[in-house]
Amino acid sequence: MMHFADSLTFSGRKVVAAWAALPFPALSGSSLPDILSAHQQDVPWKLLSSWREQKVSCCFAQSVVLRGICQEKAISCLGQPRSPLHSCESPKQVLQQFLHTQFPGAFSTSHVLQQPCDTRPPFPQFFSPLLTRRGFLLDKAQAYSSGGVESIPVLAALQSCPVLHSLLSGLCRELRAPSVRRCSSFFTAGVEQDDFQEALEELKTLSQCYETGFGASEDEADSD
Repeated sequence: MMHFADSLTFSGRKVVAAWAALPFPALSGSSLPDILSAHQQDVPWKLLSSWREQKVSCCFAQSVVLRGICQEKAISCLGQPRSPLHSCESPKQVLQQFLHTQFPGAFSTSHVLQQPCDTRPPFPQFFSPLLTRRGFLLDKAQAYSSGGVESIPVLAALQSCPVLHSLLSGLCRELRAPSVRRCSSFFTAGVEQDDFQEALEELKTLSQCYETGFGASEDEADSD
């Protein structure tokens, strides 16, 4: 994973954010172009970090994997294409076109796998009754319990993105905040004060590598 993250980082950046849609919000019987066309204003995946929810506006590099959208559901039926996504010839091209539209100029790699994620026991059964046994969304709840969900489509992504500026600078602020009990435990464990301060400066420098020049002034002011 470390080497994979390295392939998505450059210009002093060392961290990537993990995102996922579990399950991927696909209506039963809909095509991949139809699904992604419904998310033109926002991407259909969420940040997995415990940091506060943030909208993805841009990224520097990313790797995205979609699995569980069957080949027969990937492309719409014959007829005049309703959008650039509907004119693509394969599921991978659909995903690539979507990523190019959402994140123009970003380095993106994508993979589409037909096999869904297996959710049979002992996978925790926390799914909504609005899911079919194969994890696709329905307009109304099923008669059987959510324990009947046997597999789900999933989208996962690793991104080097500006959201990490807020996350890293926020971590830096928390570590700078006075806390005698926390700091004493650090130093009791053998952490030197100078090493601690140096690590904080490195963390602040790393967070600045994710600035884009827009919306960063507030975070930077807080970190000061």
